[in-house]
Amino acid sequence: MERVNQTYSVPEFILLGLSSRPEDQKPLFILFLTMYLVTITGNLLIILAIRSDPQLQSPMYFFLSFLSFTDICFTTTIVPKMLVNFLSEKKTISYAGCLTQMYFLYALGNSDSCLLAVMAFDRYVAICDPFHYVTTMSHHRCVLLVAFSCSLAHLHSLLHTLLLNLLTFCDSNVIHHFLCDLSPLMKLSCSSTFVNEIAIMTEGSFVLVTPFLCITFSYIRILITVLKIPSAAGKCKAFSTCGSHLTVVTLFYGSIFYVYLQPLSKYTVKDHMATIVYTVLTSMLNPFIYSLRNKDMKRGLGMLLSRRKS
Repeated sequence: MERVNQTYSVPEFILLGLSSRPEDQKPLFILFLTMYLVTITGNLLIILAIRSDPQLQSPMYFFLSFLSFTDICFTTTIVPKMLVNFLSEKKTISYAGCLTQMYFLYALGNSDSCLLAVMAFDRYVAICDPFHYVTTMSHHRCVLLVAFSCSLAHLHSLLHTLLLNLLTFCDSNVIHHFLCDLSPLMKLSCSSTFVNEIAIMTEGSFVLVTPFLCITFSYIRILITVLKIPSAAGKCKAFSTCGSHLTVVTLFYGSIFYVYLQPLSKYTVKDHMATIVYTVLTSMLNPFIYSLRNKDMKRGLGMLLSRRKS
């Protein structure tokens, strides 16, 4: 009974956010509201353009539409609560709300990670084995790949959320972050976090690193294949289909590895900027990266907008 009472002695947490200075709150509110609206609008346009254009019904755009949908949900998990806290003196989140936010943070973030790996595999098959592309990347198999990516991410998130729920919070309830993330929450616990840390370093690292290794392997094989193409024009065309994806992968994984592949004791406030990159900035930039460097997407977006005007 003592453990239960201690656990519920912290009914809510206080999110310190990005800045404690009152004069910073309104500018930060305007900045993140703008980023959120751009993210929602941009990713919705990508989804609508892909769904409405018959020429964008290939597996690559099928995966891209799911990536855009995941990005909308991912950002919605984080930014609305940030916006409320920017304008509120009481920057609190309930215990249940905090665990719910953390669950969707990891479920959707890892769905993004797995989808990027699936997209890399799609590019690998398209460039390295083009004659079997239609059969290998059939619609049925694409659906299974998306379902597996989302299922794995949600199971991973459920594990860490349940393990966190077993911890006791009986002292400070102040989270030095703008969201409910695993590391700052574990720092607040007054019980042992040994099992949680082992789970993060083993299962967590596996789920995080495996998609990245799949992406790396795919692009090594793509590079070897492209270098064998005799014409410079052929090489440029092959690389151009991968440029957008590589840009997103670098931005996403660079910030994630900076935040999560370090011991709990080294987690500091400096990691906030890296967290913003993979939670908010990448989701906002994805539509621009995929549309500005892709002629088919430009045409699809142009047709969608012209149809809306008429």
